[in-house]
Amino acid sequence: MVMSFFRRPEESGLENVEAQVQRMVNDARHTFDLALSAVTGGAVETVADEIRTTDRQINSTEIEIRRALIVHASVHGGIDTPEVLAFMNMIKDIERIGDYNKNIFDLAEEGVSFTESPELESIISIRDEVSSRISSMGEILSVRDEDRAHIFIERGDELRRDFDQRVTELVHSTEAAVTAVPRALLFRFLKRVTAHSSNVVSAVVMPVDQLDYFDESEDTRS
Repeated sequence: MVMSFFRRPEESGLENVEAQVQRMVNDARHTFDLALSAVTGGAVETVADEIRTTDRQINSTEIEIRRALIVHASVHGGIDTPEVLAFMNMIKDIERIGDYNKNIFDLAEEGVSFTESPELESIISIRDEVSSRISSMGEILSVRDEDRAHIFIERGDELRRDFDQRVTELVHSTEAAVTAVPRALLFRFLKRVTAHSSNVVSAVVMPVDQLDYFDESEDTRS
């Protein structure tokens, strides 16, 4: 386990880093909500600038955190190495969530809308759950809740398998490419958001050397 053995941030001098991580989480959820709104009936033009601005903020915060961690490591030496490595992994995954949110929004900018899709209700349900999971991700990190972390990761695996199944069905369907391809891409991006969210939460229950495996197939994890 990693973060379950951490000192509290205020005890290790990393309280500002943790606050910045939470800001990244909030920004990632915000861009996700905007992107999914754009492909499920929302106005694309009205959110484009906000998505790009918020994503740049995510990237900027990641850079700030990396700099702070380097300074912290140089001052405190090896004693805080597990914490520093865990934070480095977390912010990388949160930044990737932001990237996949942009990929989803790119679909909307290309004219994709699922408003008339027979799967609209299912997509909205998935949207709500994944959005809530991004928020829960931040809460689990904040309180170091191992039980919630395990439940979160297990549900993430279920969602990833479901997204894989949906993509496989679309690949082998006779549905017209103009509707099948956008849905397949959406489910692929949702899978990646889900996987990176599990990676972030894995810091609560996994050793540093085993972080970042939840975006791979379950049979290839060590």
